[in-house]
Amino acid sequence: MWQMIRPNSKLSLRVWQFSILALILGVWQYVSLDPKIAFFFGKPTGVLDALWVWFVTDGNIYYHLQITLLETLLAFVIGTSAGMGAGLWLGLSPVASAIMDPYIKALNSMPRVILAPIFAMWFGLGIWSKVALAVTLVFFIVFFNVYQGVKEVSPTLLDNARMLGADRKKLLRYVYLPSATSWVFSSLHTSVGLAFVGAVVGEYLGSAAGVGYLILQAEGVFDINTVVAGVLVLTACALVLDGIVGVIEKKLMKWQPKSGETEQQV
Repeated sequence: MWQMIRPNSKLSLRVWQFSILALILGVWQYVSLDPKIAFFFGKPTGVLDALWVWFVTDGNIYYHLQITLLETLLAFVIGTSAGMGAGLWLGLSPVASAIMDPYIKALNSMPRVILAPIFAMWFGLGIWSKVALAVTLVFFIVFFNVYQGVKEVSPTLLDNARMLGADRKKLLRYVYLPSATSWVFSSLHTSVGLAFVGAVVGEYLGSAAGVGYLILQAEGVFDINTVVAGVLVLTACALVLDGIVGVIEKKLMKWQPKSGETEQQV
């Protein structure tokens, strides 16, 4: 029976996906006819009304969305760059890695949310306190992936490259960086979401602009529809950025064999 309804093409897969979404929205709309349920969970038509007001009637979402996206992109770029640099440095320097290991572990185990008030005192309530908080989330994801990528380089590959005359710079360019790149992109998909989390949490804890600020204001008046609308906007933006990362990954990782190619060649 399952063989007959299994999605075996892109078109049928999309039909199944949208059918599930339509079913969820339909059930949600139906149960939200009860005012008590609608008060706690909202309803699809109310969320659509909130989105219409934000994007069409008032258009005030664009300013706040610009602030959140700027914070997210800055945190993403700074956190990724710092994580890559630190990961390469400690991965290539066993002595420095041994010295810094307890401090890295201690910082990584620290709940970063508690740093938000400190960053607000240091950088004020502008964008940089949110960027700083988001950087702490992005940094460690990229750092540990790059560090692991450098450590995973085969000693045999390094020995062969040295036998062919590769110096430290060539090893870094042609061996270590390609090895770390695949690990970096695997972390960037997670980092995009974490950058959003850091920016929105920072706005939520103290700001005068941003989508997180709008969500906080809506919560203050128990407007669950606007809260859900804000969550949907943030989710859509995160998916778009994740898709951009995926496109860049495909272009930069053409040298990497696709899944199943190695088995077919063997």
